[in-house]
Amino acid sequence: MGKIRGYVKVQIRGQHSEQLLNLLLAKRITIWDVRRTEDHQVSLFIIVPDFFRLRPYLKKTGCRVHVMERHGLPFSVGQVRRRSFFVTGAFLFLLGLYMLSSLVWTIEVKGNESISTEQVLAAAHQEGIYPFQWTFRLKDTEDLSKALHAKLSSSSWVGVTRQGTKIVIHIVESTVPKARKLNNPRNIVARTDAIITSIIAEEGKAVVKPNDRVRKGQLLISGGLGSPESPLTVVAKGSIRGLVWYEYSIQSPLISKQKVMTGQSVEKSYVQLGQRRLQVSGYGEIPYYHYEVKTEFSDVNVGMLTLPLKWVKEKIMEVQIVEEAQEQQEAVQIGLQHARSDIMAKYGPNARVVTEKILHQKTENGKVKLKVMFEVEQSIAEEQPIIGTS
Repeated sequence: MGKIRGYVKVQIRGQHSEQLLNLLLAKRITIWDVRRTEDHQVSLFIIVPDFFRLRPYLKKTGCRVHVMERHGLPFSVGQVRRRSFFVTGAFLFLLGLYMLSSLVWTIEVKGNESISTEQVLAAAHQEGIYPFQWTFRLKDTEDLSKALHAKLSSSSWVGVTRQGTKIVIHIVESTVPKARKLNNPRNIVARTDAIITSIIAEEGKAVVKPNDRVRKGQLLISGGLGSPESPLTVVAKGSIRGLVWYEYSIQSPLISKQKVMTGQSVEKSYVQLGQRRLQVSGYGEIPYYHYEVKTEFSDVNVGMLTLPLKWVKEKIMEVQIVEEAQEQQEAVQIGLQHARSDIMAKYGPNARVVTEKILHQKTENGKVKLKVMFEVEQSIAEEQPIIGTS
């Protein structure tokens, strides 16, 4: 009967523990295996219903009770319930993972150039390929490939593959001969004021020669050939280079600032689902004033199954800003080099700085200020249609 109703082993502590035992016996409360463990401490067994009747007697004698062991059906049922909750939770978790892995999360289009990605995705949507679609509702990949190929007329082949929760659509576009560009007769004129250094006319007639000074828009190679009686116009082609002058205002600091890694770093880890992240390690504020962050992404796999999750690892590296004083001449050279790089970026890699002349130089507010004239040899050719020809 005790196992069915449940019983507990308790420890009673207090100076009047014997008085409490006498009260329990007088009230016909069933107790057994009563043992004195230490002074003013007694251990005993009591059935669960009687355990809940102890409160007034404990209060009356000033004793305290501590449960040491639990036995019987009520506690076994509780353990089974707790375990069943755990098993149910684990089952629901695995079920959730299975359901998440059975969805299409991302669609990637590869190989398309003239066919827009939006056009491919629209055709795929018509065939049931879109985010959050159940993978078991999709057609066979071979059937999907044929259907998309039929919808995308500019494709010569379409392949569909499934990589976990990602669908990859491979496009091979049809090769269409490029339409021949119609070239109307035209001249070549000067793009800017310059002094000609070289001129080579491949088509048309050169009308200037090296060392000639030309103005912007001036004719360099004419596309008009023949005589007034039998005029002929062509597309002028050729290479013309000239000297051009550019004035730059340059400011170069006398103190340079550089980032130096200290070797100190902390890491933070996240689980990412879509655009949402859940941090799992590396809590707390970033302990550095200056830092750089390196982020790495990796897939989350369970066996052969790729889950629709990303494991994100951030490495936060401390940097120090180190100030280094520069000599005035060094600052000047750094400023000039920046200007040269700007010239190459603007006028092409074939541009060449011939001479550079510092027109004005002064130092103020921790900077060297320069005004520099650069003489640059570069291409000055620019096409201009010939008006009034047929």
